[in-house]
Amino acid sequence: MSPGPVSRRAALRRLLAGGALLAMPNLAGRSWAAAPRAVELSDGTLTIDFDTAMHSRVSRAGRALTPVAPGEALYLAGKGPIDRFLLLEHRQSPVTGPHGTGKQHRLRGTATNAAVEQVLTITFFDRYPGLALYEARFRNTGTDPLAIAGWRVATHDLLAHKDGAWSFAGASYPDRRDWVQKVAPGFDQRNFMGMNGSDYGGGTPVAVVWRKDAGLAVGHVETVPRLVSLPVAAQPGGTRIGLSGDEPVLLAPGATLTLPTAFLMVHSGDHFRPLDAYRRIMAERGLAAPAIPESSYGPVWCAWGYERNFTTEQVYGTLPKAKALGFEWAVLDDGWQTSEGDWKVDRTKFPRGDADMKLFADRIKAEGMRPRLWLAPLAIDPGTDLLRDHADMLILDRNGAVQNVSWWSAFTMCPAYQPTVDFFRAQVRRIIGEWGFEGLKLDGQHLNGVAPCYNPAHKHARPEESFEKLQDFWKAIYEEAIAINPDAIVEICPCGDSFAFHNIPAMNNTPASDPTSSWQIRSKGKTFKALMGPSAPYSGDHVELSDGRDDFASTYGIGAIPSTKFTWPKDSSNTTDALPPGGFVLTAEKEALWRKWIELYKTNMLARGTYLGGLYDIGFDKPEAHAIEKDGVLHYAFYAETWDGPLPLRGLAEGRYALSDAFSGRPLGTATARQSSLTVSFERFLLVRATPSARGAA
Repeated sequence: MSPGPVSRRAALRRLLAGGALLAMPNLAGRSWAAAPRAVELSDGTLTIDFDTAMHSRVSRAGRALTPVAPGEALYLAGKGPIDRFLLLEHRQSPVTGPHGTGKQHRLRGTATNAAVEQVLTITFFDRYPGLALYEARFRNTGTDPLAIAGWRVATHDLLAHKDGAWSFAGASYPDRRDWVQKVAPGFDQRNFMGMNGSDYGGGTPVAVVWRKDAGLAVGHVETVPRLVSLPVAAQPGGTRIGLSGDEPVLLAPGATLTLPTAFLMVHSGDHFRPLDAYRRIMAERGLAAPAIPESSYGPVWCAWGYERNFTTEQVYGTLPKAKALGFEWAVLDDGWQTSEGDWKVDRTKFPRGDADMKLFADRIKAEGMRPRLWLAPLAIDPGTDLLRDHADMLILDRNGAVQNVSWWSAFTMCPAYQPTVDFFRAQVRRIIGEWGFEGLKLDGQHLNGVAPCYNPAHKHARPEESFEKLQDFWKAIYEEAIAINPDAIVEICPCGDSFAFHNIPAMNNTPASDPTSSWQIRSKGKTFKALMGPSAPYSGDHVELSDGRDDFASTYGIGAIPSTKFTWPKDSSNTTDALPPGGFVLTAEKEALWRKWIELYKTNMLARGTYLGGLYDIGFDKPEAHAIEKDGVLHYAFYAETWDGPLPLRGLAEGRYALSDAFSGRPLGTATARQSSLTVSFERFLLVRATPSARGAA
């Protein structure tokens, strides 16, 4: 059948309008066959409908969540988007691989306004209902190069709901904003996974937006970080989410641009389920948290209450009190060294240098605690011997400028340069092997991501190697420590950043990393229990950073490890920063409260329990709620300024449960799966312990 003497563009318009014909690979050859009017791809939970222009709509369990729109597009420099592709072909086949069995769909189309072919491969897996992997490729089918300015994939608008929407974003910003935020009118966050400040960047390449009834998650599943964005933006009819890139590419005739492998997921609840699925998928691709030693769950006392100008006498004097309260780790923070970079021992505090550092670690052990030492790898101060002798280690931009670390007024070293790696492996051998510390606190916002490196001394194949190989640097540090002491703790604290997922295989402990509120402690904790596993060794950071500077309840209720920086018997008079009202000194009143929380933590060890992140929605459920299962007992935590009303106890099995207030010990009655509401009033928090009685007593 021939379309007759009609222009190629007119023929395409006719095809798009009617969907009655299918162009074979060579349009000019006038060879046509019957075309599908639409394609429906589904695993029974997630359905993606494509029209003949390869525009798509996303549904969950038969209910449309998005309008029909161009989810995939190319952007040409100085021109509009290429986002209409005449659907030429749809093939499907079974697949088996690291993610199990499933079904793969291959869609092929040609652009209606440019010489570009799109091949979009979408794969569903039986073990991940509601999730699909997207592999998009664009080929230049013309005779001239194409100046690509950007692209997008899996981009959709979650339709508006009367109760609004919430979002999770894995990007890092200098203002240390919340990872979980309500989508307000005008909300617009680019979520670039590269540097969003001189020393703030990297993150988890996932964005989630959800309503009360359903949500969408988008991310990429590459095993190395990519310089992409995951924008979330409020729209008149909903909230837009997707994966995009804006790195310029000159696409030669016949060449193909392959985008990072993405995923799209529909879900119920908040961001926990998508991040948990992402963690499991990445583990199947080779990226997973390491084995966690028992010591990682020990409560932490840190000497940072004395700040950089500490004295060893202050630390030694506090150790017996910390031990008596139940703390197991003693962390020596910033200030033991003369500078960031040289990492020479400050002999005004440790006159015999290495010998005194070993003596210090031995003293902590003699007090019955474990020593951990602070270190800020990749930071190098101006004026240091290392900078004078090894300026070749620096990251340089395309203009030869350094990358700043603002907190220490330092510069950033390149993690993909072998001499840098070797230098810090040597520091680990000294700290763990020679001095006898049993853990590392690796600290600084610059740890999470670095800029592309153009230093000619490094001979990078591509400038992006510095960013992509940061995870390899951390893995080298981790492996060096574990080779010396298999039970060593490697804590990464990327101050205020949204944690870089690709670094997780190189750590076995992490804190809330300078939370600005108790909300951040809890929301970050929920996030880590998804990204690292439901028993992740996550600490709430120093309780002095929480609301009221005493909110151990936020740490306890999410299954986090308690941590503090109290001073004793008095505060330091030589701190750089002004002390808060009351200081950090452990008063008698504080001591009683600190002791009670540590005893409660050690009695129940919720950090080692299974965090049940799918039971409650951190955005929509009021009051905010969390649940943990430990040895058959369910532990609930509720948070609000004040509350007076019913509380739903979700996740109860068959049988009757005895309820009690875990903090006060007072009985709260009983509950069953059918009668699971508890009416109560509280201020700030309520911790409910649900202990099963004999089965069948309901």
